Amino acid sequence: MSFLTLDLNLLRVFDAVMTEQNLTRAAGHLAMTQPAVSNAIKRLRESLGDELLIRTAYGVKPTPRAEALWPTVRSALASLESAVAPGSFDVSKAHATFRLAMADATAAFFLPSLMRSIEAEAPGINVRMVPLTTREPRPMLLRGDIDLAVGFFPGVAAQLSYETASPIRHERLYSGIYVCVMRRNHPLAKEELTLDSYCAANHLLVSFSGRAHGLVDEALAQLQRERRILLTVNQFFTAGRVVANSDLITVLPKHLIASTGMTDALVYKELPFTLPAVHLDMLWHERDARSPAHKWLRAQLESMQQVAQRVAPGTLPKADTH
Repeated sequence: MSFLTLDLNLLRVFDAVMTEQNLTRAAGHLAMTQPAVSNAIKRLRESLGDELLIRTAYGVKPTPRAEALWPTVRSALASLESAVAPGSFDVSKAHATFRLAMADATAAFFLPSLMRSIEAEAPGINVRMVPLTTREPRPMLLRGDIDLAVGFFPGVAAQLSYETASPIRHERLYSGIYVCVMRRNHPLAKEELTLDSYCAANHLLVSFSGRAHGLVDEALAQLQRERRILLTVNQFFTAGRVVANSDLITVLPKHLIASTGMTDALVYKELPFTLPAVHLDMLWHERDARSPAHKWLRAQLESMQQVAQRVAPGTLPKADTH
């Protein structure tokens, strides 16, 4: 193949299909028919001598050659777009509706400040919250059900760190720690929290799936210990209400405790075993990476998290064991 004879329009189609991982969605993005997209990919296959994309039950899967080629194509197209149509973005005149997926505590953490920014700077932008019921939001992003996901996605973030061809982009907003939370007058509040006393207590687990097993149980299993999970809930607000009015204890990210709305009734203690750090990640689809409005939204969340990270410590008193 000679580069001089290559139809460069085929690379735009290739980029759209790689981004969407689906021929029909790519056609909609390009304002083309699905057969036209299929024909363009066929011509590119013939030019490059590689299958590039293999059909699956859920769309298309890139070959190793396609995965290696896409980052260069994507970067070149972005540079061309910026050079040809630099434009200027006026957020005060922008009109967009964003669908965000977050757990309730994360939403409570971000939304008040985000709404103030929108009211003051971007009156044409709307936000629609979608329930986050999984630690795997990528299918929602791939289907276009949401525009942005914010939360703790440990498996996803680890995988994306070495996947160069994934259409999902991510950014770490925050790293924090887990603590044990209980009501102020809990019998354990004035005592040292040992591994024995922790395991002997009744526990509440925040679980999106309802499954009574989490990171804590994996850590305890390594120590050949276990706990009784008396209750699972799928909201941090509910967890705070229950723990504040019972003898159940729970483990929560320290920076999200204030979002339960029960800080006056709760205290925390350091855990008597080690857990991995808890990370707050922001995930979005490559299709939105260059959208000025989407960039503005991501920038708002970045700045809010930076401010929150500076002021979050001390929002809940640590239990006094003396």
